[in-house]
This record gives sequence, C-alpha cells and structure tokens, in this order.
Amino acid sequence: MFSTANRLPAEMTSFVGREAELAGLAGLLTVGRLVTVTGPGGVGKTRLALRAAAAAAPRFADGVRLVEVGSVRDPLLLGHAVLEALRLTDSTARPPEEVLVEQLADRELLIVLDGCEHLVAPCAELVGTLLRAVPGLRVLATSRETLRVPGEHRLPIAPLPVSDPGGGPAEAVRLFADRAAAVLPGFELTDRNLAEVSRLCRRLDGIPLAVELAAGRLRALSVEQIALRLNDRFRLLTGGDRTAPERHQTLRTTIGWSHELCTPQERLTWARLSVFAGSFDLESAEYVCAGDGLAADELLDLIGELIGKSVLLREEGELGVRYRLLDTLREYGAQWLRATGDEYRLRCRHRDWYLGVATWGEIEWFGPRQSETAERTRLAHPNLRTALEFCLAEPGEEQLALLLAGTLWFYWVGSGHLGEGRHWLDRALALAPEPTEARAKALWVTGYMATLQGDLVRARPALAECHRQALETGDDRALAYAVHRQGCAALIGDELGRATELFEDALWHYDAIGELNSNVLMAMFELGVAYLFQGETEAGQHWLEKVRETCEEHGEQWAYAYGLYAMAYSNWVSGELRTARAHARECVRLNHLFRDLLGVVLALDVLAVLETEGPAPDLYEARVLQGAAHRIWRAVGKPFFGSSSFNGPYRTCEERAREGLTEQEFAEAFALGAALDLDQAAARVLGQALVEAPGNGPSPAAGRLRGSVPTAGQRE
Repeated sequence: MFSTANRLPAEMTSFVGREAELAGLAGLLTVGRLVTVTGPGGVGKTRLALRAAAAAAPRFADGVRLVEVGSVRDPLLLGHAVLEALRLTDSTARPPEEVLVEQLADRELLIVLDGCEHLVAPCAELVGTLLRAVPGLRVLATSRETLRVPGEHRLPIAPLPVSDPGGGPAEAVRLFADRAAAVLPGFELTDRNLAEVSRLCRRLDGIPLAVELAAGRLRALSVEQIALRLNDRFRLLTGGDRTAPERHQTLRTTIGWSHELCTPQERLTWARLSVFAGSFDLESAEYVCAGDGLAADELLDLIGELIGKSVLLREEGELGVRYRLLDTLREYGAQWLRATGDEYRLRCRHRDWYLGVATWGEIEWFGPRQSETAERTRLAHPNLRTALEFCLAEPGEEQLALLLAGTLWFYWVGSGHLGEGRHWLDRALALAPEPTEARAKALWVTGYMATLQGDLVRARPALAECHRQALETGDDRALAYAVHRQGCAALIGDELGRATELFEDALWHYDAIGELNSNVLMAMFELGVAYLFQGETEAGQHWLEKVRETCEEHGEQWAYAYGLYAMAYSNWVSGELRTARAHARECVRLNHLFRDLLGVVLALDVLAVLETEGPAPDLYEARVLQGAAHRIWRAVGKPFFGSSSFNGPYRTCEERAREGLTEQEFAEAFALGAALDLDQAAARVLGQALVEAPGNGPSPAAGRLRGSVPTAGQRE
C-alpha cells in the first residue's frame, strides 16, 4: 500500500551549475508526462534528475519516488523493483504491472527511473502501461538512450561548459574547485591556477565524473601535474580505439587514468567491489573481497582511499555507513575483474555472504531484533537478487538457489514480497527436481506463500510433495513443516476439524525435533484460531496464552501481532469490547511496522465490526474501515483467503451497517475507506503520531495480550 513520504537520497556533495538544464527540465515536467534525460555515462544525468525531482515534489500530492533501475538485471524483476522502491506491498500472484496500475490509479506522483539503458525495452513497456492507466503519474527517466514511448520528451544534456562568455569561471571549473576543496582544504581558484584548471577541464571535455575523478588526485598532485600526466595517458590509452566517440574516449581514459594512479591494492579492491549490486557495508566487503592478496584488515583503509578518489560513494543510514560504486565505475571494475580470471570465485563469495545474510536473518527473525532484521534484509535485497540470479544461471548451483530462496521465507512473508518470492522459488524448483533437503524447504515455503495468497490449487500439491518426500527420506523437519502448512490450507479451506488435527500433529513434530521459532508460534496461533472458529473458546485461549508467553520470553513481535488479532477476535465474541479494540489496534501498529498487509487487514476487519457494537455504534465509521480493508485485501490475495470463517466479522459488520445506514451512506462510507492507502488507514485507527513513531515492537504494557488498554485519546 502507498506511502506519501518523498524518498529521494540526500545530496552528499554540492550541486554546481546546470541552471539552464534545470529550468528546461522543470518546464518539460509541466507539459510532458514522460521526460527522459539522456547523455553519455558520467555526464550527470542522475544528479540533474534528482535535483529537478526534488524541486518539483510540491506539485505532486503523493510525492516523488526514486527507482534505481541500474541494480536490476532480470527484466522480469523490473516491476517488483518498482513496487519495492515505491513501498507498495502486494502479496498476490498477480503480475506486478497489474498491481502498480491498481495501486497508483488515483495517485498524483512523480517517479524517477534512473539508469534505464540496459533495460530500455522493458522500461519502455512498463512506462507506457503505467502512463496509459494512471492519469496522475509522471515519469522522469535517465538513460543513455531514449525509451521511445509515445509522448516522450527528451532532454539531452551535454558536459559542463569549459568556458564562460561572461569572463567568470566556467561551470566545469567551478565543479573542479568545489570538489578540490573537499580533498584539499583551503583550495580555491586564483589568478595563478585558473588558467591551468580551465585547460584541465577543457581536456576532460567538461564531463562531471571525469572532472571529479581528476579533482580527487589533488591530495597527491598539483593541478599542473594532473594535467601533464593526464595528457600522457590520453595519448597512451586512446591510441587503440580511434573509432570510439570522443567523449566516450575522454571518460574512459579518465577512469583508466584514475585506475592507473590507484595502488595495486586499491585497483584490486575496485575490481572485487564490482560484484556488489546497489549498496553494501564494510563487513560484506571484508568477507567478499579479502583473501588472495588482499587482507581483511586492509579493506577499511582501501575503501577510504577509494572514497577520497571519488571512486566509491559513502552513504549514511539507520543501520550505519554503506558504500556504492557508480554504475560507470562498476562496469569498469567488472571488466578488470573478468580480466583477472577471478570473477567466478568472487561471485561465489558474494553468494556465500548473502546466503549467510539470509540464514542469519532467519535466525534473528525469532527474537527482539525482527524490525532491524527486516530493514537489513531490505537493504540487502538488490544483492540477494544478484546472488539468486547467479545460482540459477550457474550450472551446479541449483540447490543453493533453492536454499537461499527458501531461507528468505521470513522476508517474502513478513515484509510483503510473496510475489517475488514465488518467482524465485518457482524457477529454482523447475531447475532442481531431485528430492533434497533444500527442495523440501522450498516446497513448504512455496505452499505456505500460495496458501497466504488463497491459491490452494498451487499450495496443496506443493505441500503434498513435501510431505511425501519427507516420509521417503526421513526428513523429520520437513515433515513437521509440511504437516503445519497443510493445516493452514485446511484452515482457510474451512476444514476446521482437519486443520485442528494437523496443527496438533505439527506441534508434536516440532516438539519432538526441538524446533522453536516464529513458524512454531504461528502454528500455535493458527491452532488457537481453529478452536475459536469452532466455538471452543477455552482451548483457543489456551494456545493463544502459550503464544503470548513464548513471545514475551523471546521478544518475538511478528507472531505476537497475529496473537493479538486472535485475542481481539475472541474478546469481540465474548463481549470484551474495550480489550478487543486495544488488541486489534496494537496488531495494526506492529504489522504496519513490518508492512505485513495480512496482519493489518485482519485487525481492520475486527475493528470495523467493533464499531457496530456498544451503546453508541458508529456504523458509518465501520463501513469506512470495511472499505479500507477491502483495498488491502486486494493487495493480499483472495479476500479472507476465500474462507467463510475468516469472513465472519466482515459479514456481520456489513449486515449491521446495511440495516442502519441509507443506501447512499453505505456506499459513500465504503468509497471513502477504499480511497485510503495503508498509512492513511493505519493513521485512522491509531492516530498519526503512532503511525509515524519509530518502534521496535510492543511496549511493556500496551502490547500485552492480557490487560491491554487503549492508548490515551483513542475512542472507546
């Protein structure tokens, strides 16, 4: 669901020049719905687009979003990458393009698609589809070539001017001076150095990346030395390719010269870092790049040197400092890595690290650091995709593809990426049909995710195969998970008696093998729900109490939130309305933190029916919440999983609202709710401060399954 906050990266360096281009781009964004900034690599397309997008943001009610296309290599994942960048959570099996059209239909939004040149055709197809279906959408793309979509406005940008008709320092010269002052404090343009800097910038054709790379050499060389040595390199490095465009030669030569002036260790680091997609942290760089001539304890200093030479960018976030290579410099480093013959080993180490990220995330998902784990995995997502693609493309790696995709179940399920998760699992399962432990895990994860989408046609065969294979191979762990997830399929299929038996059987198996994690807690929750749906309140509350106790003991929050939903349902049935509201609201709060739409929508349905209760029911508000829930259900999958049991609160609420409201009020309230996005719906039931406040889980008092009270100011 949609969030209206702008998400553009902060500028790490000052923006120099480009006043005319900015004005031109601003004008095009007022008349055109698709504007593509084109130009050669290193010319500053991204910086210009982001600056223009930030200036235009106030004109768009739903803000501006950046989609970094450069880190996406598989065209089939382009739609998923856009969904992720827009923080649009969708758990259905629908194509992402269809989801984007639906969720953006009534939005006024500017999307920046950065770095489209390697996926021009898929980007053009997606942009064309979205622009035709979403009237309030505008797209600002950057690419080395146009997208060729009808109605496209093109803004080609040239390198910065190297001379100023007015007699002052040209834009390229000002950029050099600005970047030079960053590496050599006190540097400024003077009568003595202005002519030499101007000649240097002219020799660099005013290409911003080339100018910045040259300025980075001032820590060791004077302007005169840089110019002299660069001229030597031009004669040397361009001699073999006179057919290349002059500006391409200039940039490539400048990058090559910067590469030559790096120490051997810095060059090796540059090449090895090219295996990363998007951003990475120091620990990942140390693991992947160290060894065979490069010590781990050298990496920090080497990374610092590459930052100082403008090869690496440094970014700060909530989880610490991260780094990234510009696409142009990554391409150059990748060529050198291939030339060393070490690419396969580095990609294997990259895969191993991100398999470790997934494995550690799965472990830490059961504990107090779930929110941090979700964010860390989100940051690693581009590199996880790269690792999965490597496993699927490299013969002999199929089992690791199954393992990695299956281990990420907590991210696919808990952070709203069911569609992408099934994409990877389906590909891996098709490549590796032999019965292995990794395949068994991939099967139950696939069955689990398909069940959550209400897709029992796919879920049941996958779980049956997992169950059969587990019995044949003696895999007790896979058997426990298969039985558990078969219970889920029975639960949403309204086979409550069978579901109860399967959950109890699964919990017995979990206990026998000593398994305790969020999946086991979910089995307890689901067994409790199955009993509640059958009217066996005491048995249901027994299992929900076990969920509460175990969650509080281990600091688990995700399964805890589902326990809150079940208790809210139980409280509603027994007439404990105040406590039911408190539990349901806390369920919304926690699941909103995780972007878990299923947990949010289940609680919204309970909150809606609670509005019809008590001495002063608010049937209009109940219907508004039903409209909001309906919109979220469309992003989850089949409403209520197609289950009449889960549909109970909604059906009761709908009947009461229809009886007490006029036909116009009934439709009007529903439409009002259906216009709310996820954040707006959460804010409606929690209050904006609660939605925006950061948090790592339930507070000691407000989140307890017993004795909860509504937050001050919330309606009784």
